[in-house]
Amino acid sequence: MKEEIRQCSTVAQPHNKIGGSHTTIIGGRYGKKLVRLISLHTEVKKIVPSVITVRGKNNPGGLIIGKVLRPDDRGNLRLLISHGTSSQELRIITTVGDVQSGERIMNELNRMIEEHTN
Repeated sequence: MKEEIRQCSTVAQPHNKIGGSHTTIIGGRYGKKLVRLISLHTEVKKIVPSVITVRGKNNPGGLIIGKVLRPDDRGNLRLLISHGTSSQELRIITTVGDVQSGERIMNELNRMIEEHTN
């Protein structure tokens, strides 16, 4: 039991992986569960919430959709969460250093999201 605790302590816990100037995540509990799910991946180092955009005031609720978008040159990704007319982009900082590895992680994370929503 103590060995399991030691092994877990070397990998950052999901709540320690969320950072930035604010930690607000749209979508309520489901949005937070989605971010927590992404943070469980071993190659995700940090998740930084970004600006929340509201396109209109008609439908504040609705379906919550999450999708991991293409990697940058360093293999870091973006998570787009949409909730009704609101959307938020979250930066996913990874431990990899190139586009090909970033694409692999993007596919793995999108598969995790798809399995979680079905």
